[in-house]
Amino acid sequence: MSPGKPHLLILATFPDFLRKPLEESFVCHDAQNMGAPEDIRAVTGQGGTHYDEKILRTLPNLEIISVFGVGYDGVPIAYCKERGIRVTNTPDVLTEDVADVALALVLMTARRFLEANRYLHAGGWQKALFELSTKPGGKRAGIFGLGRIGKAIAHRLEAIGMEIGYHGRKPQADIKYPYFSSLNELAAWSDFLIVASPGGDATRNVVNAEVLRELGSEGTLINIARGSVVDEPALIRALQSGVIKAAGLDVFAHEPNVPAELLALPNAVLLPHVGSGTNETRRAMADLVVKNLRAHFAGQRLLTPVPELA
Repeated sequence: MSPGKPHLLILATFPDFLRKPLEESFVCHDAQNMGAPEDIRAVTGQGGTHYDEKILRTLPNLEIISVFGVGYDGVPIAYCKERGIRVTNTPDVLTEDVADVALALVLMTARRFLEANRYLHAGGWQKALFELSTKPGGKRAGIFGLGRIGKAIAHRLEAIGMEIGYHGRKPQADIKYPYFSSLNELAAWSDFLIVASPGGDATRNVVNAEVLRELGSEGTLINIARGSVVDEPALIRALQSGVIKAAGLDVFAHEPNVPAELLALPNAVLLPHVGSGTNETRRAMADLVVKNLRAHFAGQRLLTPVPELA
């Protein structure tokens, strides 16, 4: 252990391709074996990690938090700004993979591919043809959150013939898609409502029972953003009662715990948060985490500071 290395607190389990380069450049600590709090100058964790302000307050010399993920809603940004703690994340490198998952969930829910696969394995095809499904081409896809990932999703859905609309904090001047001033209006217009917004307090449970009623009995909800954006109990009730037709989810409110009621629903396609889960993307994310940390301690410009603290 080199005394000149900065001390880094790791708040998540990382793959070797991230852990090893961190250990080469930093003295690494885990939450269970933190050592002297005053030694810690950097913290890292995953996108879904909760960076507890109470813990951060015990680290008097903390300078930077580097998030292994695009989402950073678990970071207390206002507190970091007050203390001058820098925060980075890993945008861009995971955009295409997450957009691919959104497209896959649209296809899986519309064409009922998961049900069809189960039907075949159960021997159903030997007795009768599988039921007809829905063609996504020609349907309306409403995207909630037209950032980098939202735009990449729109590009894919246009390619299969879907009509695109969106809602966000404000209309974007260079975007040709129709803008809806409220999430309710977007849901009422949509056949597929796709959640691609940031998480955090500002969007917590905004996809609620009222929004789901507007989406309607022929509507499908797709969520590849954060589980916190959707009122999960309301979604379960909507799926159980036919308020909406189906859901495709890669994220959940209390990961990795998924409610048994949701698991039991045949009209829900559920994935274990695999949006960025390719070798190529996770390695690119890991590389960005390490580069941001090294840049900070070398006195260089950060590669990807979060917008609020750029």
